[in-house]
Amino acid sequence: MAAKAQTHTHDLASVGVMSICYNYEALTTRDNKGKTPIDIAHRSGACAEIIGLLSLTPEEADSLGGGEMARLYAPVSYWMGEMDDWIKSRSYADCHKFINEHDDELVREVLKYCNSYLLRHIACNSQTYSDSLVFLALRMIHRHPLSLSALGEGWPQGAMLPDFAQNYNACREVVKVLRLTPKDISSTPYPTLLRQHLPKQFVDEEVFGVYNTACTFIKHMK
Repeated sequence: MAAKAQTHTHDLASVGVMSICYNYEALTTRDNKGKTPIDIAHRSGACAEIIGLLSLTPEEADSLGGGEMARLYAPVSYWMGEMDDWIKSRSYADCHKFINEHDDELVREVLKYCNSYLLRHIACNSQTYSDSLVFLALRMIHRHPLSLSALGEGWPQGAMLPDFAQNYNACREVVKVLRLTPKDISSTPYPTLLRQHLPKQFVDEEVFGVYNTACTFIKHMK
């Protein structure tokens, strides 16, 4: 890996972390020329992410543990795994918190990872309706509209998302959202999109609550 890691990918970073987790001592092993993995990485012009990862000592890697090492050195695959677990357990508030608190670029990369795996995972884990779930799906496609074109892996001829959702008996509200196209997203203002697919009360109170309060305050001050 040290010799072949010139181009960074999220999968490469994830494999690097997992490899170290299975054998911390490999960080200090030497080849027949007496070179360690970090020596080889420097010599081969490995990407900065792998240089940083292989610069760890076995003690540092052991102290960090797999989860923290993944969060630091393979953040996209790490957060996709976290989001996946939250979707399975219907912990949608945690998903929203991640989107709210992290850099837009990281969020988009997580949503794009593995052929938009997370949106497909929503499609097959949305049998029970929830305002928060529909809101999450809308936020995800707004951040990455092309995820609506993702094909369901393992399905005949690559089933599209609505078919994928219906095969898993997803609630009709989620199926309706997944029938949108990237063009629909680009041509519809985001607030309008939310009002079309969410109850007015939820949109007003939960989504635009702070915005509406600020506008009311500004109007009052004027």
